[in-house]
Amino acid sequence: MPEVREFPANTQHIHIMGVGGTAMAALAGLLVAKGYKVTGSDGNVVYPPMSDVLANIGIVPMVGYNKENLTVERPDLVIVGNVVRPTYEEAVYLVEESNIPYMSFPALLGAQFLNQTHNIVVAGTHGKTSTTSIGAWLLEAAGQHPGFLIGGAALNFDTTARAAQTSAERKGFFIIEGDEYNTSFFDRQSPKFVHYRPHAAIITSVEFDHADIYRDLEHCQEAFKKLVAKMPADGCLVVRGDHASVLECVVDPNCEVRRYGKEQEWDGRIDELHTERGSMTFSVLHKGKVVGTFESIMVGEHNLYNQVALVAVMDFYGIPMDDLKEGFLTFKGIKRRQQVLGSPSSVMVIDDFAHHPTAISLTLEGLKMRFGDRRLWAIFEPRSATSRRNTFQQQFAESFDHADIVVIAPAFNQSGIPKEERLNVHNLISDIRARGKEAFCWGDTPDTKMEWSSSDSATVIVQSICNNVQPEDVVAILSNGGFGGIHQKLIAQLSS
Repeated sequence: MPEVREFPANTQHIHIMGVGGTAMAALAGLLVAKGYKVTGSDGNVVYPPMSDVLANIGIVPMVGYNKENLTVERPDLVIVGNVVRPTYEEAVYLVEESNIPYMSFPALLGAQFLNQTHNIVVAGTHGKTSTTSIGAWLLEAAGQHPGFLIGGAALNFDTTARAAQTSAERKGFFIIEGDEYNTSFFDRQSPKFVHYRPHAAIITSVEFDHADIYRDLEHCQEAFKKLVAKMPADGCLVVRGDHASVLECVVDPNCEVRRYGKEQEWDGRIDELHTERGSMTFSVLHKGKVVGTFESIMVGEHNLYNQVALVAVMDFYGIPMDDLKEGFLTFKGIKRRQQVLGSPSSVMVIDDFAHHPTAISLTLEGLKMRFGDRRLWAIFEPRSATSRRNTFQQQFAESFDHADIVVIAPAFNQSGIPKEERLNVHNLISDIRARGKEAFCWGDTPDTKMEWSSSDSATVIVQSICNNVQPEDVVAILSNGGFGGIHQKLIAQLSS
């Protein structure tokens, strides 16, 4: 059966291919809450936090994209994640043999959850998950009971997604993380966020990323121009006005545009840092005048402006500043975004999703501001499609300037990348050292061992950290994947 756009009638059992992805796991939660039976498969073992998210809704992912996932218990509908390749056995069986209806994740989301709401789409190369998480809580604290889909786990909620509360009198809000990644292997031309029916949208930044899909920055910008073109006349675009690459995407907008950033219509300033509490007090300015002063645990200039953007959106919808003040004050943070995992042996262990050089730099700068003079370690695994390539070889060296000690893990599975395009970890270490930093490549593949995994690397790195760490150090682990379970291994070793 070909791809379907409308949700099939009489659907009871939905199977999700790529269920371990953050957005896909969130979608699984939405569907379970609606009463559907949901199963899922993924190419690898799913690690926390997403394995915990799935376990909480009763899903144990099937490991491997095998056709048995669809034959042992035949689903009524299959949702195909954009990580799934058409050559996978499960995908081949689905498309060529099964006659089971299938849809992309964005198509299902738009048809089932975004058709009766004011949708706030948070887009950009950086800051999507943090901004969406804070925005969802600001709306909740203001009594709006929003729907949301977050590409991570916000600590104020026990789920990564839920449907909006709507009625005949009240349309309600849905705030969603808008990814520019393509939709699926059967819809390569559409970035996911164009399916989300935006009424308001935030564009935090536009840089070259997703090197497996986009050729260059201009190609990335084409995707964001499609989002701008989708905006309705009564909607609102909130865009980073001091970033030229963002403004180049705002071509002939059909709606109100609010610009934020340094010396923009909507601006912000950090008034005070509280290193003991790990928070900051900041003010938001509109046309040079303070409209609100807030306290937040999301520290750093990049977090400041993400929160300024949210104030501009909430003001568009008439949310009172006093409600926003309470929302910022009570926001607890996001898993994998400057998340404190624990302090065993007085060593603070931080987990963060950063994997692009700009995100790494901003994260480490924020951690330095947040924790003052404590020695800061950065443990980085090049895992994303872009970071495993040499696209940002030099930029990566510069991105660790705010760290005191840098550890680069072996790049994750570069076998599908031509050798001349691969990130060279050892050259990166040399470049970081040339900038005056201590830098190491621990966990590299030994010549004497043929089989070597991310888990093996993590074990070696953890032992090396424990041999060198000091009380009061802050260890930030940066990866967009499971990193071989390094987080749990480090906590356990430091606790023993």
